This record gives sequence, C-alpha cells and structure tokens, in this order.
Amino acid sequence: MPTLKGKQIVLGVCGGIAAYKAVELLRLLTKAGAIVSVVMTRNACEFVTPLTFQTLSYNPVHTDMFDLYQEKEIGHISLADKADLCVVVPATANIIGKLGAGIADDLLSTTLMATKAPIVLAPSMNVNMYESAAVQHNMQVLFQRGFHLIEPDVGALACGWDGKGKLPAPAHILAWVERIATPADLAGQRILVTAGPTREELDPARCLTNYSSGKMGYAIARAAWQRGAEVVLVSGPTALEAPVGIRRVGVKSALDMHAAVMRELPWATVVIKAAAVADYRPCSTASQKIKKKNAAMSIELEPNPDILAEIGAQKTTQVVIGFAAETHDLLHHAQDKLKRKNLDMIVANDITAIGAGFDIETNVVKLLHADGRVENLPQQSKASVAHALLDRVCALLGSN
Repeated sequence: MPTLKGKQIVLGVCGGIAAYKAVELLRLLTKAGAIVSVVMTRNACEFVTPLTFQTLSYNPVHTDMFDLYQEKEIGHISLADKADLCVVVPATANIIGKLGAGIADDLLSTTLMATKAPIVLAPSMNVNMYESAAVQHNMQVLFQRGFHLIEPDVGALACGWDGKGKLPAPAHILAWVERIATPADLAGQRILVTAGPTREELDPARCLTNYSSGKMGYAIARAAWQRGAEVVLVSGPTALEAPVGIRRVGVKSALDMHAAVMRELPWATVVIKAAAVADYRPCSTASQKIKKKNAAMSIELEPNPDILAEIGAQKTTQVVIGFAAETHDLLHHAQDKLKRKNLDMIVANDITAIGAGFDIETNVVKLLHADGRVENLPQQSKASVAHALLDRVCALLGSN
C-alpha cells in the first residue's frame, strides 16, 4: 500500500523562519511518490526562494493570486480541485487566523478555502504567540471543522525564546500526512506489536542475544498506525527511532518482554509477535565481569517463558499472529508452530535466503493460515510486507 504514490498534494508555505524545513518535507513527499504543487505566500518568498521549491518539486511554484498564466485556469480553484491533500508548513498565526475567520485574500488562503481535500496544518511560531488566546481559539475552531493540526515541539526557538512552537521534524510531519492520506481500515483496532531481540545477561559486560534489528516489527507498527489503529510497540534493544504516534515500551530480556506483553494483552484486539525472543537464559548472572581462564567454561541455561504459546492458549476473540525465522525445513517448522501455539496466521521466512534475514530493508516471506492456506510473497520492502500482512489482518477481523 504505497500511501502517497501518485497523490496530488498542495504544499502551502507561509512566512516563518521554519519555512526552510518545508524544503526537506517537499523532498520527502516527492521521494514517496507524491505529485506536489507548492503555493507560497508573499512573506514566505522572503525566507526561501520559489526556485528552490520549483527545482525539487519539478512543478511551477504558485505565488501570485493575479498571475496571468496561472489564472487562465483560475489558479486557486484548479489547485483546490485537483488536491488529494493540502499541508501547510509552517502554519503561521496569520494563516490560522485567516482560516478560522474565513478570510481569503491571497492565493494560499483562497486555495484552502476552496478545497474539499483534507487540510493538515503544522503550526510554528513564538511560544507566546502560540499560547495566545487568539491562536488557541482559532486552532480549536479549525479542529472542530475537521482540520488536522500537528502539535509543535518544545525547544529553543529562532526568536530566542524557549518553549512550545518549534516545527516538528519533516519526517514527523510526513508520517502524519501518510496517516491522513491512508484509508483507515484499522480504525478502532488496538494492535500490540513486539519487535527486536532480547538480551539475556551473563555478567555486567556480556549477554546472549541475536541478530534481529527490529526493522520488520517497527514496519508493522508504523503501517498499522498509518491505517488508523492505536498501536503499542513492545521493543527489545534496537537502534531504531520510535515511530511517530506509537507508544513504545522498551524491554531488555525475555522476562521483561513477557511482563510487558502480558500487561498490555487485555487491551489488544490484535497481537503481532515479530520479536526474536531468546528461548533460553543463563540460570545465574554474575555480579562481576567473568574473567578469562585457560580452561573450558560451560554456561547452564534454563528456558524462557513461551510468550506466544501463552497468548495462543488464552485467546478468545483476539487475532494472534506469530513469526517463524528458520534456516531449514521452513514449512514444517512454521506449520508446527502455527498449530501448537493456536495462531490465526504465521509469517515464515528463511533467514538464509537472499533478500530475507536480519538487519536488511527487504524480506521474503510465506503467510501460513490456520485453515491450511499458504501464500508466497515475493521479495519486497519490509514496509510492503507489513501492509500485505495487515491486509490479511483486516480479512481476519472481518471474519471474527
């Protein structure tokens, strides 16, 4: 589900110091496959030149309400009609006030007033201006009218003040644009995803772990949130940033993950266990670093709880999906795990196969269903695998 590919997006740029960040957002939008038309206010052109946006968008930049070439199609109506979504970055107090009061006196405000597409506003301004009664009232009015407002960050502002009013990172804004542009077929669902490895401590300096990067689980969590779900991500140690809009619960060991998952389980309507949880842990952990000796050493291990089997044993209406990462006899081991753990579906992959495995951007998987069906998915990005998996989740939820 490429959420922005081919989408017509109007990017409105207002006159604020954060206008330079709109350049990076434009780059991200075009990289995601969107067709972007940029509309700049007169004040925005004082911060960044239209040529910059034109070069990156591959489209003419719209700046003037009375440009003879643009107005041969009645520019603001043409832009408003073709837009699938409009996003304003930065959204200044001025444009927020205009939209709240129904004032249309330049190309951007008239375009936004005329469109039926969803409108996303990313406010950015001085903290005192942002907290003023007028701006807060206008934002509340726009929210009630169905506008989407992205909350600004707290931090050091260009004006010298410190507080709320900083434009979020362009990648953060992109995530919200993708969510708003994606059909919310998982709205109302509460999805619990696990991701990453666990670490089983031997001593303060060493642990037993595995090669899982967490990328597959994070892709699933991100895709589920894009599609309207409420998502909790229980994650082992990874180098990945927490996805936008998702509550991440960080854990280290398998026992930590067991406790976190069981605590969140009653909340969830769907459970997707993509984490690579250690099957065993050391029977004891040394309090000091174990010193090297010129002799063989053995470590006694004991089994960790089987989190997935425990979930499967007590599930009623929940949809429960597991993962099977194998090096041989893939179908045999995955089918055994599917039945033994009472799952609705299992995602199986051979980690030795080209394009699959740990810490890469693609995956090659088989989807095994409880009714015996096996689907073979081609090599594709982990984001695409995530959406393919969630398509099947939607079907399972519809059949429950």
